[in-house]
Amino acid sequence: MDIALLNVRITIQNQSVTVDEIGNHINEWSKFYSCAATVSGESPTETTATGVTEIQGTMDFTVRWCEAISTVTSNTHRIIFLGYVYDIIGIDHGNFKHKYVKFHCKCGREPAEVS
Repeated sequence: MDIALLNVRITIQNQSVTVDEIGNHINEWSKFYSCAATVSGESPTETTATGVTEIQGTMDFTVRWCEAISTVTSNTHRIIFLGYVYDIIGIDHGNFKHKYVKFHCKCGREPAEVS
């Protein structure tokens, strides 16, 4: 892996469930890990439904392997890049050689606050 290609910073958020004072379960996102990444495989598409244009597509983020990254799953984590939310739809562990991990993501929806 060429370290010079890790030219953007991403934040990985972890989902947790909290219970409020009356018993409602609320999903909350908190900062889990921040690291340098390579962005690749960008394939944007646009669709129009009921007069609203929506941008869809995929984007890949490649990061160096570490213990924290090895625990990331598509069910409980998401990526924040340039203030937008990217849902993880697949994870490529690079043949489990502990060199890199590639996250296949659905392109960002609404801007997110990084906490």
